[in-house]
Amino acid sequence: MHDSAPPSNAPLTSCSQFDFHERLPDMTGTTLVVFTSPDCGSCRHLHGVLQIVHRLEPTWHLLEIDAQRESSLASEFEVFHLPTLFLFFDGQFHCELLAEAHPKAIVEAARAALKQPPSEAP
Repeated sequence: MHDSAPPSNAPLTSCSQFDFHERLPDMTGTTLVVFTSPDCGSCRHLHGVLQIVHRLEPTWHLLEIDAQRESSLASEFEVFHLPTLFLFFDGQFHCELLAEAHPKAIVEAARAALKQPPSEAP
């Protein structure tokens, strides 16, 4: 199942504190949530990497949250550095995803993490 495609060719869908908790439960399968900032060079790099991840795994949902604008969500998820990736499955929190900012590394880390029991949400 797929979210409606964003207007550009970027596969990331922006979320805010007002729609994140409403949208997430309806997302089946794998969802990557990335906290970013417009001023963050590493975030811009990861954005390009996630476009490739989307080509490798087109059924995965990719949500982007601007940590500066959505500070309450960043605080809720205890985001201390950017970019930060979180893995969800069927709308439920699974874990913080730690992987090299490389498409195959992210896909492999997500697949390995999904073989483990989910963690408690922060």
